[in-house]
Amino acid sequence: MVLLEASTLHRIPRVLSIAGTDPTGGAGIQADLKSIAAMGGYGMAVVTSLVAQNTLGVRSVHTPPAHFLIEQLEAVSDDVTIDAVKIGMLTDAGTIAVVRDWLRQVHPPLVVLDPVMVASSGDRLLAAYAETALRELVSQADLVTPNLPELAVLVDEPVAEDWPAAIEQGKKLSTASGTIVLVKGGHLSTESSPDALVDVTGRIGRASESVVEFIHPRVATKNTHGTGCSLSSAVATVMARTGDWVGAVRQAKSWLQDALTHADELEVGHGNGPINHFHQLWAAAAAHSLQHNQDSSTP
Repeated sequence: MVLLEASTLHRIPRVLSIAGTDPTGGAGIQADLKSIAAMGGYGMAVVTSLVAQNTLGVRSVHTPPAHFLIEQLEAVSDDVTIDAVKIGMLTDAGTIAVVRDWLRQVHPPLVVLDPVMVASSGDRLLAAYAETALRELVSQADLVTPNLPELAVLVDEPVAEDWPAAIEQGKKLSTASGTIVLVKGGHLSTESSPDALVDVTGRIGRASESVVEFIHPRVATKNTHGTGCSLSSAVATVMARTGDWVGAVRQAKSWLQDALTHADELEVGHGNGPINHFHQLWAAAAAHSLQHNQDSSTP
């Protein structure tokens, strides 16, 4: 299996999220920072867009001037060693161009692109004319993590109606871009929720192995806001620490399954609420506190 160079791995990865905001904390940069922390990384953030949204939908989007985005990116990379970059919402071609040029200058060791185009509420988050620029950016990423509608846009085909068709689209995108693709089956109407790493060049395993699947039971919850943001940033963090794509996706998927299973406990908002990023941490803390209390009460 192809791993990152040992010199690029870091015990506490310094992971930069380049994305939009969510004032209710469930998606975008806020979700990225929670996911990075939950996976044992140190999160940093550069804002591409200020989004007025909640669990019910997007109200408006404000994109700061390009020069300010450049200043944010340079402020981080001039000072901090970056172990991984996770890219999320890029609203227009100008924003994409700034990020593309910065990547070429800085050459971060690991880039994960979540091609955010449409919010779970159905709101459009990427201008249609910018789709070509986003396709070009895919080739600069090590991993791209589209949902099925986004994958269809990237390969310029109708949305896949079943899992085999989705895998084939993933192969087409990997072939065209030279990038590893994490195909996500969350939009399918199936009992399971399949994902798959797809890479036509064999970087995810044996040279003859182009697809590695990850199958989990579908969680019965409406609280899935920010799932894509969270998974991509979690994978970036684990990969920066371990250098193992398959292991990184497996660990991130297991954590996400738990975060979805316990999402309803948060009771945030009246629409599609967020996942429970820190359930595992909080559960461990509660167990430790209980054990401490029991030990203290023992004569």
